Amino acid sequence: MEKDYAVVGGKKLKQGYTTGSCAAAAATASCQMMLTGVILPSVSFVLPSGETAEMEIVDPDVRENRASCAAIKDGGDDPDVTTGLKIFAEVTKADEIFSTFEERVIIEGGPGVGRVTEEGLQLPVGEAAINPVPRRMIRENVLRVADSLGYNGALRVVISVPGGEEVAKKTFNSRLGIIGGISIIGTTGIVEPMSQKALVDTIKTFIDKYRAKDPETILITPGNYGADFIREYLGIDLDKAVQISNFVGESLDYIRYRGFRRVLFIGHTGKLIKTAAGVMNTHSSCADCRMEIIAALSAARGAGSEKVRDILKCVTTDKAFGILRDEEYFEQVKRDIVDRAMFHLGSRAGEDIQVEVVMFTTDRTNIMMSDGAEDLIAYFR
Repeated sequence: MEKDYAVVGGKKLKQGYTTGSCAAAAATASCQMMLTGVILPSVSFVLPSGETAEMEIVDPDVRENRASCAAIKDGGDDPDVTTGLKIFAEVTKADEIFSTFEERVIIEGGPGVGRVTEEGLQLPVGEAAINPVPRRMIRENVLRVADSLGYNGALRVVISVPGGEEVAKKTFNSRLGIIGGISIIGTTGIVEPMSQKALVDTIKTFIDKYRAKDPETILITPGNYGADFIREYLGIDLDKAVQISNFVGESLDYIRYRGFRRVLFIGHTGKLIKTAAGVMNTHSSCADCRMEIIAALSAARGAGSEKVRDILKCVTTDKAFGILRDEEYFEQVKRDIVDRAMFHLGSRAGEDIQVEVVMFTTDRTNIMMSDGAEDLIAYFR
């Protein structure tokens, strides 16, 4: 399969391959070179979709019952810090007795591949950070080659990444509890340029990690504003919060899937107020209805046309609230904002999950809470 292109933001951007694809390609080539003694310039391998991809092979080293080589990570036009790294795979014949498909190929992590140190991830503590789909890709491709060449024994595959430990410092790995190198990841084998999916997958991993500590109740916030408020104003340890960026809907969907029962959602009005209109991706490129929400709810409480026009001219929620500060209906408007947000968030999360909300303006003179928020704040303290 040739790498395709995706149109993002009006631009044609090249797709790339994941570290999982690179590891599978290198392992496939090493297995074939070990069994045939023939050095390969490139190798074909099968992606999770069933499509065949081809990748160039570098640094081949073939010896008796052992071979290694690397595939160079190419993330396409996605800003990926792992692009340019060499993903090595060494394949050797193993003496292990196996009884299952999984046991026939032993997959290990070498230098530059991180190791799991905390519970809640897709792999057990102590395991090399080679995720389940890449493991399956490696195993299936290696066995396809071995079987085609008449080798029926066990195989050991060691994945290593020179420079991986240094590059990992630029990723979320240490916060996830993965230490000592990068992760070998990817669910499709393909890197989509400027991919939102990669961000959502990272958020899901953080939710999984948090669930290992508390399977019932979770605290989420969009980003730094919320994190600062949680730490400085509420006095809650930030380790108890999961940052979900703009992906409110996807996060609530996954929280529901993972079986949480209570959610406390804390954030600045500039983000959270959009949920009062049912907006579940709060990035400004997706929707910006902040002033329309405040204006509509103010009008419903008696604001005149001139006041509504002034609100619509505002650039920030802080400014809009400042215009309403002395109005007798101001507190009710804030209550209405929270109620509308609760309605839409509750609808997305489902009736089996209790969702509570805390919103605040930059100067923190306006702090709006749902009825059950105080109890959850006390819980997290």
